[in-house]
Amino acid sequence: MNMLRVRQVLLFLLLVFASRSVIGADEPPPAEKPIGNVVDHFIDLKLKQENITPAPQADDATFIRRLTLDLVGRIPTAAETKAFVESTDPEKRVRLIDRLMASPGFVRHQATEFDTMLMYGTQASIRDYLVQALTENRPWDRIFREVLLPEETDAKQKVAGEFVRKRVNDLDRLTNDVSVVFFGVNISCAQCHDHPKVEDWKQDHFFGMKAFFSRTFDNGGFLAEREAGVVKFRTTEGKDRQARLMFLSGKAIDDASVREMTADEAKKEKDRFEASKKAKTPPPKPTFSARAQLVEMALQPEQREFFARSIVNRIWHRLYGQGLVMPLDQMHSKNPPSHPELLEWLARDTAEHNYDLRRLIRGLVLSKAYSRSSRWQGEDAPAPRLFAVGAVRPLTPMQMAASLQIATAAPGSFPALEKNEEFEKRIENMEASVRGFASSIEQPRDNFQIGVGEALLFSNSDRLQKQFLGDAGDRLLGALKVIKDEKELVEVAVRNIYARNPTEEEIRVLIAYLQKRQDRPIEASRQMLWALLASTEFRFNH
Repeated sequence: MNMLRVRQVLLFLLLVFASRSVIGADEPPPAEKPIGNVVDHFIDLKLKQENITPAPQADDATFIRRLTLDLVGRIPTAAETKAFVESTDPEKRVRLIDRLMASPGFVRHQATEFDTMLMYGTQASIRDYLVQALTENRPWDRIFREVLLPEETDAKQKVAGEFVRKRVNDLDRLTNDVSVVFFGVNISCAQCHDHPKVEDWKQDHFFGMKAFFSRTFDNGGFLAEREAGVVKFRTTEGKDRQARLMFLSGKAIDDASVREMTADEAKKEKDRFEASKKAKTPPPKPTFSARAQLVEMALQPEQREFFARSIVNRIWHRLYGQGLVMPLDQMHSKNPPSHPELLEWLARDTAEHNYDLRRLIRGLVLSKAYSRSSRWQGEDAPAPRLFAVGAVRPLTPMQMAASLQIATAAPGSFPALEKNEEFEKRIENMEASVRGFASSIEQPRDNFQIGVGEALLFSNSDRLQKQFLGDAGDRLLGALKVIKDEKELVEVAVRNIYARNPTEEEIRVLIAYLQKRQDRPIEASRQMLWALLASTEFRFNH
């Protein structure tokens, strides 16, 4: 090889090694790295590949509002916002996260969120169980186990069994709801035929999952399970087939209990169930529980692609407004994640850290990707799947109701932040007072649009005026009527409701409105507050 050729080869190798050492992003981050750093590693790498400069970090007022809504389910008080914005502590965002997560409001809000996720469409609740579980920071795999296999001699755990009890009379729905909620897979299409577009899901998968539940039934308010049983189905080719106990991965269990019971066995078992039903006691447990086998199989390390990835994806979606896999119930080979390495890292990390959801949530909100501004300065915003700009998300019913109550409370009606226990008790009481109102707010789903019912509630109903816009000493309207300076009045109103200072344009417009109605100042202030509360800025987390 001549000298020129040697130099060319050496130059090529130097360039290769140099690019690896400079970029370094193609290498997976070490397992011990903080979650927030790993998130930014993979998100920023994709943005760099797409040649996109992300939006800047949100300002302090926006950040505290977003974070407070996400962690404790309400907007911050004006005092909380003022203290945070004026703080010069370089670690104030971390301290804010830790303060909110240590508050009782964190458990209350997370319990509400998980209750909605688990019990959506059932008109039932297991929130009391979830409050206890999340107070103790029970791992997600333990919650999963207790929801599917509740110890019904324990009154607190018996509540968790409502997840199954409310669905057990419709085994097809129970099968699909378990697959959707816990494994991120909607297999309803595979009930009548193999999925036409996704090779992953065949009838064997649907009925294999159904076989884990087919022996379960309600026995006088308790979950009972038969010793044996089979699930049969007809294929699209018209062939009759007996289902195996088979998980979504295709892994199956061959057990002698997958059979028809004899008439004598069935009679004796029925008598036992009737006796426990009459005595109002939990029925005898089966020697072999098919439902328990599903739980054990789902929690095996090799099945992590379903259980761990699903909960990571759902919490990511809640905090970022867009899942790493969308839709949330379509985790399959034809619908890859936007950031596959990130999802896999988070799933592995979550499983290896005992499914600690508190740790996962804290890590995700510590990332720079989470705290980006939702304002895009360019012409066309990047695709949501890139997470280059903060997502705008509709408030949930309790977020909306609690925020209305806090926004319209008189600024001086809250104990000082230093009096932590008194402050938190005041917040809890305010939340409790609006649970009824929250039921009138629609639960947002993807592609949310405000419904007719909510629009009428805000425009025509006097319920909003009576509950939030009354002229009382502890309400914002009552505090505003004693303020003589119109500029100060506007500033107090905007800070209370939007958790920020008003712009000069807002001050000018709102003062002009108030001046035109000087003959009825209280009603003018009430209408101004109503307009601020009915705005999109208040309705969404941005």
